[in-house]
Amino acid sequence: MERNRRWMLAGLGAALLVAAQAGPAAAQGVTVGGLAYGQYLYQLKDTAGHANSFSIQRAYINVVGRFNDGLLVRITPDVYTGTDGSILLRMKYAYAAYTPANFPLTFKLGLIHTPWLDWAEGVWDYRMQGTMSPERSGYITSSDLGFGVDGAWGKQMVNMQVGLYNGEGYHGGIGDKRKDVMGRVSVRVLPSDDAGSRGGLRLTAYGQYGKPTGGGKRSRLIGMLSYKSKLFTLATEGTIAQDSSTTTPAPDVTGRVLSGFGIFNIPNTKAALVARLDLADPNKDVTGDSQTRFIGGVSYMVHPHLRLFANLDYLHYQGTPTPTQEASRAQALFQMEFTF
Repeated sequence: MERNRRWMLAGLGAALLVAAQAGPAAAQGVTVGGLAYGQYLYQLKDTAGHANSFSIQRAYINVVGRFNDGLLVRITPDVYTGTDGSILLRMKYAYAAYTPANFPLTFKLGLIHTPWLDWAEGVWDYRMQGTMSPERSGYITSSDLGFGVDGAWGKQMVNMQVGLYNGEGYHGGIGDKRKDVMGRVSVRVLPSDDAGSRGGLRLTAYGQYGKPTGGGKRSRLIGMLSYKSKLFTLATEGTIAQDSSTTTPAPDVTGRVLSGFGIFNIPNTKAALVARLDLADPNKDVTGDSQTRFIGGVSYMVHPHLRLFANLDYLHYQGTPTPTQEASRAQALFQMEFTF
């Protein structure tokens, strides 16, 4: 926690210094924006306590400087709700990026995006509901300290990202001498009326290999088949994860996650129908530990900077849930996302 506070204070100080010292021309390249997810949650199965709450799940402050000769710097503090309900602050992104003139690659150094989650969340587009299935299962994180290279060719026909990272994530400390290599490539097989980087029919693959702090093995393989247009999105995502540790010697544990989701943007309205199904098996060699999650609801775009989402989140345990799991496995959520 103390390390995260130091990152946050240093990052905010640097951002304010850049904004204060920039001249009139440079100031045009410095922007400040924000993104926040808020919600009201009601526990449908908690018949004794009738638990319900309002909360801010995430709030990001994005300070971005764009300068001549292809230089970009970004600092993003992350405000989040802790397990005890308190509001906490830590650093999410803090990096410099350089794109040489007329060159398809961008080089990043610092606390940067990892290759998979930011990409996949752009296909799903409903991060306000909760995390993607591999992150929810604890297999990957969205940012980490390291060095990365991004690239795109043929008007986003091919999009890739690779990097070398500490491997413990932005909330896991700097780790030790061991590092993780991560990489993703996405290929558009067929175009659609969505010309963005996630549009059309796409095949996307991700790989990660490294060693956790203390030694052992950490590997991830993820694949996605997706189709995104202005009318609808359909996607299926599969994850295979292997973990072992030398600090507590044990056989490799192989986990598997399969997820599928669909979004239908109702024509001539600002509403959309959303559904998602996640199947998670944390250890393929153990029976009775699988989980199935269903998410379904309706979203409404009140304003280009404000979106609402009413949904049900239902979790089924293959085994017998504990009383705590039983009370919280069925939730009604009313959520919002706002940006500026």
